[in-house]
Amino acid sequence: MSQYQDDIKAASAVIGANGSSWDEIQAESVARMRAQNKFKDGLAIAQYTADIMQADMKAYDADSSKYTQSLGCWHGFIGQQKMISIKKHFGGSTDRRYLYLSGWMVAALRSEFGPLPDQSMHEKTSVASLIAELYTFLRQADARELGGFFRELDAAREAGDEVGAKAAQAKIDGHVTHVVPIIADIDAGFGNAEATYLMAKQMIEAGACCIQIENQVSDEKQCGHQDGKVTVPHEDFLAKIRAVRYAFLELGIDNGVIVARTDSLGAGLTKQIAVTHEPGDLGDQYNSFLDCDEVTLDDMANGDVVIKQEGKLMRPKRLPSNLFQFKSGTGEARCVLDCITSLQNGADMIWIETEKPHVAQIGGMVNAIREVVPNAKLVYNNSPSFNWTLNFRQQIFDAMQEAGEDVSAYDRDNLMSVEYDGTELSTRADEKIRTFQADGAREAGIFHHLITLPTYHTAALSTDNLAKEYFGDQGMLGYVLGVQRKEIREGIACVKHQNMSGSDMGDDHKEYFSGDAALKAAGEDNTMNQFS
Repeated sequence: MSQYQDDIKAASAVIGANGSSWDEIQAESVARMRAQNKFKDGLAIAQYTADIMQADMKAYDADSSKYTQSLGCWHGFIGQQKMISIKKHFGGSTDRRYLYLSGWMVAALRSEFGPLPDQSMHEKTSVASLIAELYTFLRQADARELGGFFRELDAAREAGDEVGAKAAQAKIDGHVTHVVPIIADIDAGFGNAEATYLMAKQMIEAGACCIQIENQVSDEKQCGHQDGKVTVPHEDFLAKIRAVRYAFLELGIDNGVIVARTDSLGAGLTKQIAVTHEPGDLGDQYNSFLDCDEVTLDDMANGDVVIKQEGKLMRPKRLPSNLFQFKSGTGEARCVLDCITSLQNGADMIWIETEKPHVAQIGGMVNAIREVVPNAKLVYNNSPSFNWTLNFRQQIFDAMQEAGEDVSAYDRDNLMSVEYDGTELSTRADEKIRTFQADGAREAGIFHHLITLPTYHTAALSTDNLAKEYFGDQGMLGYVLGVQRKEIREGIACVKHQNMSGSDMGDDHKEYFSGDAALKAAGEDNTMNQFS
């Protein structure tokens, strides 16, 4: 017997036990409402999705072609549409496809202060609120889809169509939820370790099974693709990783996932000199990257800070901002140390923020990490901050030149030019872009590929196109041709926007509650019938 039939039976027993006063309560209606509300709270979602991520990580360890992907979200509707589209285009499956919650998009699009840069200035609670919102929309997608199956079942029964009824029942029993893991950005923890713990708890309670945290200074935090990034000593960062782990364990999500992000590749500054007790310890290794001058006591100026390294008195270079700078060219070595240290101290995966999408560069660092942590896995930002076209055309140009091929027809400094579209170089570059994720999974240990800000850009592009046509000569035809007719032709569910907002589900409930007296919206005069 199916879960649906089990729920009908269980509800019947409860209704029967409560006597005649419950005669108008229908057991099958109860079963339907239970099916449409599979996840009772955020912790149930966090546990369900943590199990998925853990299984996916094991599958990737066995076969690197089984990498995972996600797209960034800034609204519940955006996340919902992604998962509806994935199920529509990929055989009803959501396997290895997640959602990403971008701190950049929360700051730019969700703050009460208005658009903000990615510097942790937005409200702390807005991140957990967005997680809850995303899962509210995904659960609504489940309820809407199941509601359609229930109506198919009712129609088949009314028509005496046993085959149709069995088919509808099979859809109900085999329903695949739209709820998937969300990798959620907690920035640098929004304060000290206690603040990180409290915020992580809120995020987990909202449904997050995976939290990504970075090794920047909270009050100096910058977007990973901007200048001026400042990192913290390892012990400070590890305290925050432990804080997130404690939050997971306190709430009973024992297999919650932590992604430790290092911004060291592009961060040339630190706010603190690490505490060190003996040569070669973690603090000493951090300090070894500082840009220092050897000094004597006579060289000391007022306010100078000095440290002892290998028996020498060294003065770290301190800037007017009171920050200390690292030696030039140490970024990759610092990234490797960051990642090894994080993985050895509770993180499940690593994230290396890079300045360009280059498999060999990423793979070189991951290979060095895997010499110490063999199963190290990477989450990688396929960022819109990269000019993908230019980067890959330059990579192909360099490869062609190194191989002795004739590149005289190309100007490396001008490869973004439209004149190179359709050339052999651009075709080869586009193919490398197409295979970048598979190549990175195979050669650079990338388990999860994400795009942080995709819908920020798609919303801007589509709105620009619509505004150009609608407010121009095309008028209403600009909307019809550019939006509505495409929705109809491509089977986009949102063309029935009343249905998407829950109107049909509301009608179902009205019928449950009021029977034949229900005043329903889906009558013959509903204009949504024009899209049937």
